[in-house]
Amino acid sequence: MLKELLDGNKKLAIIGMGYVGLPLALEFSKDIEVVGFDISEPLIKKLRSGTDPKGETPDSDFENRKIIFTTDENDLKNISTFIVAVPTPITKLKSPDLRPLRGASEVIGRNMDAGSTIVYESTVYPGCTEEDCIPILERESGLKHLKDFNVGYSPERINPGDKVHTLTNTIKIVSGDTSQSLDQIAALYEHIVTAGVHRATSIKVAEAAKIIENTQRDLNIALMNELSIIFDHMNINTHEVIEAAGSKWNFLKFYPGLVGGHCIGVDSYYLTYKSEQLGYKPEIILAGRKINDNLSKHVVNRVLDHFKLKNKKASNAKILVLGVTFKENVSDIRNSKIIEVIQELKSHNVKIEIYDPHVNRKKLKDDYKLDTIDKIGKEYDGIIAAVKHKEFIEFQPKMLKSICEAQAILIDIKSIYKEIDGLTYWSL
Repeated sequence: MLKELLDGNKKLAIIGMGYVGLPLALEFSKDIEVVGFDISEPLIKKLRSGTDPKGETPDSDFENRKIIFTTDENDLKNISTFIVAVPTPITKLKSPDLRPLRGASEVIGRNMDAGSTIVYESTVYPGCTEEDCIPILERESGLKHLKDFNVGYSPERINPGDKVHTLTNTIKIVSGDTSQSLDQIAALYEHIVTAGVHRATSIKVAEAAKIIENTQRDLNIALMNELSIIFDHMNINTHEVIEAAGSKWNFLKFYPGLVGGHCIGVDSYYLTYKSEQLGYKPEIILAGRKINDNLSKHVVNRVLDHFKLKNKKASNAKILVLGVTFKENVSDIRNSKIIEVIQELKSHNVKIEIYDPHVNRKKLKDDYKLDTIDKIGKEYDGIIAAVKHKEFIEFQPKMLKSICEAQAILIDIKSIYKEIDGLTYWSL
């Protein structure tokens, strides 16, 4: 597989040009002919101009690459290897939404030839690749799995905004449907991943490994969030407790916070969905999800409690929200829990002003009907420091105090500033 790709006799197609697919496409296309496919015309137009609209990839990474970006299925003809990197979101009922994955499988099935290898990277529940995707490939192509084509799974480990743990220096899990396909898939990824690969014993093991990476983190954060709520009732600062406990060698320093984004707040539901299908209802995982999903309500209640204590009507308040993306230094707003906080406060007629130098303003407006301000104003009754953007870390206490009214509250979700004289301080 790899030799044919390097010789230029075969091409590699990557389906989905998001935060996972684009870095893969650009890295492979240094010396392999790559087709970057996505159904979004606006996205492909931007990529053709040499710009990543998410701002994750510098323009220089587009230079001297053997790649075409396309929405045309005809460009997927005569491809030997496909990598699927499409989103796997959840529905409003918090069950897996496999439409993007199924759509990608249909596209590949319509265009693949005998001898093709398809590798899935999208996060799914164990069994999804073999039970959901392979039948679609067979149906659309008229080919038979194992006889005419092979399938593997190599879960993505991209961390948006992280410039330390990158695609090439992070160990890649790989799996295949036969020992031969596993060798070929491992060699393919070893070509770009300097950290090497970990060979899983089966596709299901690789799928499960990915899902528990984020489930484990979700549960650890849920524990800290519950402790934060308990300590709040005790008037104890949670971060000070964590720092004290962290003086012991085997204490793991997880911190409370709003859990959003495309992974941690989503992936656990894929695992619980499949578990319940098989007759077992998970308890700890779902309990952790409930805590994290409800934390935005806890934050809103603390804001409203403050105004009650100060004998001030919430409907007369003006609050500045610092950051609306799901994590620091990224533009992504998928499943951002601070948006839930904003919407709930607005339902109480609180006036909200959002300042975020990283957010995709058009998407924020299109998806949530929310605007951002270009310049921070004054006379705020409260500040919600929601995201630890690098710009916000540099804000000085004197500046924050100067833009606030007397008796204003600072809701410091990420504990960026600690306490500031003259402001009522609260953090998770």
